[in-house]
Amino acid sequence: MTRIIADSGSTKTDWSICIDNEVLQAVQTQGINPYHQPEEVIANVLEQEFLPALHTTLTGNTEVIFYGAGCANETACNRVRSVIRKVLGTDSIEVCTDLLGAARALCGHSEGIACVLGTGSNSCLFDGQRIVENVPPMGYILGDEGSSAALGKRLLSDVFKNQLPTDLRDEFLDKYQLTQESVLERVYRQPLVNRFLASFTPFLSEHRMVPEVHRILVSSFTEFLTRNVHQYHRPWLPINCVGSIAYVFAQEVKEAAEGLGMEMGIVMQSPMKGLIKYHIE
Repeated sequence: MTRIIADSGSTKTDWSICIDNEVLQAVQTQGINPYHQPEEVIANVLEQEFLPALHTTLTGNTEVIFYGAGCANETACNRVRSVIRKVLGTDSIEVCTDLLGAARALCGHSEGIACVLGTGSNSCLFDGQRIVENVPPMGYILGDEGSSAALGKRLLSDVFKNQLPTDLRDEFLDKYQLTQESVLERVYRQPLVNRFLASFTPFLSEHRMVPEVHRILVSSFTEFLTRNVHQYHRPWLPINCVGSIAYVFAQEVKEAAEGLGMEMGIVMQSPMKGLIKYHIE
């Protein structure tokens, strides 16, 4: 039997093609997000990027498990399911949220807390089969604590409110060629603000040992854990995390967790390895 596992964000989709419980091939395409893309665009991704890259011919008994950003309601899931059925010619299709994918990858079939720390942030309490609690992330304006967008927002604020050492502030402004006016224009009048804010993560990583930068990181992750994870009331469960921010700043996330009396669990950069284990091992 052929099983296709997909982990999709707005930027890229990672596909693993498995046959008889063995990973045969990995494919990467542009992201699929039914919240932003109409069905014809999703179909184009499958027809022009995914199918031409395959090394095997798909049959009617192919199973597809698709985890995606934007697959948060039945309407969106049905849209993705319909396109996959039409293009790949299979009826065995499971479409789920990316958060459920994170939970399955991190917790397997056991109860656990799963967190996503990337451009945005999210978390849930997972009972081994389904998500039973989820504090809404609320996006980068009202929430997404601990995400790269939130970190970038805090960094920009500290730069222009003189909360950083002068030499570090000047280095930042020179590197990114920013002024107060250009930042305000970019944040308040142009699209894709979350990506703009997230673009400053490398600077934070490069200067993570500077006390003022270290404070930004640990306080942001502390805020994420306090405002989200703490509400699940499972102090005995370790905190499992997936995503680029969780992976790069694993030590700072751990410091924030331990400061709150929480225990760190698994940290993954991508959920795919865990999803393969969940579905085929």
